[in-house]
Amino acid sequence: MKLEFLQRKFWAATRQDLDCFVIDNNGFILISKRSHETGRFLGEVDGAVMTQLLSMGVFSQVTMYDYQAMCKPSSHHHSAAQPLVSPISAFLTATRWLLQELVLFLLEWSVWGSWYDRGAEAKSVFHHSHKQKKQDQLQPCDTEYPVFVYQPAIREANGIIECGPCQKVFVVQQIPNSNLLLLVTDPTCDCSIFPPVLQEATEVKYNASVKCERMRSQKLRRRPDSCHAFHPEENAQDCGGASDTSASLPLLLLPLCVWGLLPHLLR
Repeated sequence: MKLEFLQRKFWAATRQDLDCFVIDNNGFILISKRSHETGRFLGEVDGAVMTQLLSMGVFSQVTMYDYQAMCKPSSHHHSAAQPLVSPISAFLTATRWLLQELVLFLLEWSVWGSWYDRGAEAKSVFHHSHKQKKQDQLQPCDTEYPVFVYQPAIREANGIIECGPCQKVFVVQQIPNSNLLLLVTDPTCDCSIFPPVLQEATEVKYNASVKCERMRSQKLRRRPDSCHAFHPEENAQDCGGASDTSASLPLLLLPLCVWGLLPHLLR
């Protein structure tokens, strides 16, 4: 059954002056009046109702762990002093900077003729990628995040949420023979004073002893005892072909042309 068909049948059977949601047993919205809310977590859309469902025991929070996550490194330093730089490292850094400046210099000049516009575009892409490379340096880490699970012992629940000058009424009921729930709320009362319930992941900080114990408990991966490099249903003619490639003469001559034109451009 397609989602569009289910939505049409659902709105034909419900009143249009109420906010009606169909959510799954983890609190994600499957059907809503507003199409942009489909697929989102109920706590992000209506934090007041989700908070009340948690306090009533309709949903329970479970902490899950991701042991293969990537996190940004901490920005704090143990000392305000600059780290020592070896002469070789300083030389490589200066060489890299000179090469980058040379590439940008060649892209800025019109020596490329019709390639000038493409050079400007390549320059902007180079700057953007270089900036992204500096900003997106991640390191392996462990994270934890909340997951919300419906308690099937509670088949129906209702309540009233005090939202300052008004009250918000809601009813939630389990849909028989499914893992879905029907949630009906009053849209006239604004409960934005309640913060949203999010499922953001946070990094797990270990002390030295716990971190060493985790590293000892991790099982070492080993290679399989036998090698399976061939399958009878595999067509070997579809593989390879890299040896057929040949060098391009214009590309080989391009650095020589640039090197010859560079003294004239610097005059």
